[in-house]
Amino acid sequence: MQHVSLQAAITLTELSERTIRRRLVDGSLKYAADNEAHYKTRICFDSIKSDLCIALDPDDIELIKRADAGNANAQNDLGLLFLEKNKPKSAIYWLELATKQDFADAMHLLGHCYLEGNGLPKNYCLAIMWIAKAAALGHPIALEQIQSIQLKG
Repeated sequence: MQHVSLQAAITLTELSERTIRRRLVDGSLKYAADNEAHYKTRICFDSIKSDLCIALDPDDIELIKRADAGNANAQNDLGLLFLEKNKPKSAIYWLELATKQDFADAMHLLGHCYLEGNGLPKNYCLAIMWIAKAAALGHPIALEQIQSIQLKG
């Protein structure tokens, strides 16, 4: 991987945007060589490796590349990886990106984050909303959960 977006760098390192921008200015982080071709800040992945908040396998690097390029399935998988590593704040960013593309698995996971207060404040209404949206898109577990709620009501 040559570079990542600023937002990806924030989630991968859990550093603030201000800290990353300060490090870009002082030269401790490097802009991507092709940054002029983009209108968004791109950062050399190698320059953030020492600041990563989770250990990454070589397969994870490819996953990040696909997620950062906008692939909803990869965004969902990256969100799940962060949840498994107990980094819910970073997970939420990727799950929300996938939900904007109507990715049912991400909606279901986001619903459970609201339900459990994992990375977000507990919110039963938002939890049900996201699980119901996943169910409406045919997510099998979400469908069962919504049917169970309806039977209890």
